[in-house]
Amino acid sequence: MNSTDLNVVNLGHRDYKKVWDIQKRLHSKRLENEIADTLILVEHNPVITMGKSGKEKNLLIPFKLLEEKGITYYEIERGGDVTYHGPGQLVGYLLFNIKQGFIGIKPFIEKIEDVIIATLAEFGIRAEKKEKMIGVWLKGGKICSIGIAVQRWISFHGFALNVNTDLSYFDYIVPCGLKNVRMTSMQEILDKEIVLDEVKKIVRQKFGLVFNKKIQERCLKELI
Repeated sequence: MNSTDLNVVNLGHRDYKKVWDIQKRLHSKRLENEIADTLILVEHNPVITMGKSGKEKNLLIPFKLLEEKGITYYEIERGGDVTYHGPGQLVGYLLFNIKQGFIGIKPFIEKIEDVIIATLAEFGIRAEKKEKMIGVWLKGGKICSIGIAVQRWISFHGFALNVNTDLSYFDYIVPCGLKNVRMTSMQEILDKEIVLDEVKKIVRQKFGLVFNKKIQERCLKELI
């Protein structure tokens, strides 16, 4: 294992809870230095998650109605407030040792933002950071949310980039606990459906460039 390697695992479309459990297993392996830094790319069925600093008032519909709409709900250990994941959204989970090459959590998050901004630029979308606001933004709204957890210097959870996401699901929450923030997507901005595999390909490339890593495509069985 080389310290400059970055394992990239494409899980396709998977249940949120199953991937959450996978993250925990990989977190332990990264902690013991059994695997290199690892990036999971995945899509989920509709799910709303509440971060450790979240407020229930930012969930705008009753739990019973969530069930009726086929939306699962979890309270999780990442930072931030409430967010939505679903089909057409590219979710990336990062199992990184942030003590290696970073000066705290903030520079790590900023590099994730840089990856997404560089990815969007490849599609002709001009995105930016906002001071004191985590995530990636356009004039038309927020396009990528970021929420991580760090335990013993190993990160997990990560980012959610709206590619072809059905934005109506965000009406059920106050995204990230920020009032008057409108969520947008690549599909909405470009007025066409985007090939998700193309976005994944560019995200992988940009992670290699921004984090100065050598990408290693892996299947999950190789790491678990």
